[in-house]
Amino acid sequence: MPENLLIPSVDIRIGSLEEYNRRQKEKAALQHRKLKPRPCLTISREFGCEGYPVAELLRELMMQKTGDEWVLIDKAILEVVAQHHNISGEILEHLGEKNHTLEEVLATFSPRWKSDHEYFQMLCRHVVSLAEQGNVIILELGGATITRHLENSYHFRLYGSLGFKMRTLARRLNITPEAAEKVIKKQQKLRDKFHQDLLNQDAHDPALYDMLFNNKRITPARIAHTIADFVISETSPGSTRKASHP
Repeated sequence: MPENLLIPSVDIRIGSLEEYNRRQKEKAALQHRKLKPRPCLTISREFGCEGYPVAELLRELMMQKTGDEWVLIDKAILEVVAQHHNISGEILEHLGEKNHTLEEVLATFSPRWKSDHEYFQMLCRHVVSLAEQGNVIILELGGATITRHLENSYHFRLYGSLGFKMRTLARRLNITPEAAEKVIKKQQKLRDKFHQDLLNQDAHDPALYDMLFNNKRITPARIAHTIADFVISETSPGSTRKASHP
């Protein structure tokens, strides 16, 4: 599958997830009062837009600005966690043990999600548990829908013209623009079906997001810096942001 070539090393991100979990345990041991939830960021994109470059740079920027560990979560890393129960148990053992949000979130999905019950439940539990802990960037996975009930969540989406996505994907996969167009249309159709059938949500709905970025006109670096500056300003002590999720 050509899309696999676009996904950065899972091993590296498993390492960052382990480090993230270690620091979370250290903080839990040292702190006995409830802290303000750290932010959870979700990035959605039309297929062919530069989601990974944005997410990876954004993670670096947020670590620099907060002085804390951040973790990037996507489908590839969750699949590895699911396949290796020992990793799942070690990394996610203490996350979401008293998760009061999950059932509320699941209850809002389309009843058709039950057709993929085991996988989808695993995905939701891991995503929501990590999102509640904060300092996490969720790429795809229906993150904006799954975490919309969380006050600490912020949501962003990348879009672009078909021509831009064709050129970008063709360059990154070293294929012809015509082949890139076929991949884009096929994968976008699958993503739209996933959101509609399992999440009962149109991922193209701008009301789901705090910011939309035209990837044709805005570089990944500019997008990442803009998101980082926005989130830092919104989570600063003087911020008056209030929960606005349905």
